[in-house]
Amino acid sequence: HRKTIKGTNTMKLKVAMLASALTLTSAPALAHTATMPENSSLLSGLLHPLTGLDHLLAMLAIGAWAALQKDTQRLQIPLTFVLMLMAGFALGLSTFSLPMVESGIATSVLILGLLVMTSARLPVAATLGLTSTFAVLHGYAHGAEAQVASLTSFAAGFLGTSAALHFIGGTMTHTFKTSMPMLAKLAGFAIAATGAGLLAA
Repeated sequence: HRKTIKGTNTMKLKVAMLASALTLTSAPALAHTATMPENSSLLSGLLHPLTGLDHLLAMLAIGAWAALQKDTQRLQIPLTFVLMLMAGFALGLSTFSLPMVESGIATSVLILGLLVMTSARLPVAATLGLTSTFAVLHGYAHGAEAQVASLTSFAAGFLGTSAALHFIGGTMTHTFKTSMPMLAKLAGFAIAATGAGLLAA
């Protein structure tokens, strides 16, 4: 009887976690702010990936997609993303103008959601190519919007938050894919639908 109760409570917890994640997808997209109100560059960086629904969902989706892969790609995807995120950030700080950044970011949310929903496993070159492209777009947006006293602290902050979101997305997906695989697919669908909505907006 105790095992039954424990199992029921565990199931409720998992459903609650997914419900919280899906609630994020139904929230209105938050506008990116060029000037952050915080005095601390590090705090600004930590918060920046959370100030836009597109960034938030893409970071969670990267972790989720990585968790659905085999062997080394589970680590290659988030590591490649973080490295290319930094490269995109540097590009955003330069005078180089990258076209269609916002639509590209929205497209990344749509595609990543579909990849999670279908548990897609692509060739390594395609996987890391998509990961790098999406990371550069998101990093560029962070760099273009950065107006802080210390760019180093800001970069450390948003990279740390991005990595944490990868971990959260990966951990939740790893849990759901075995015990509740349909919920993982529904989360991917919700992310993809949000990406489509952002593109249509």
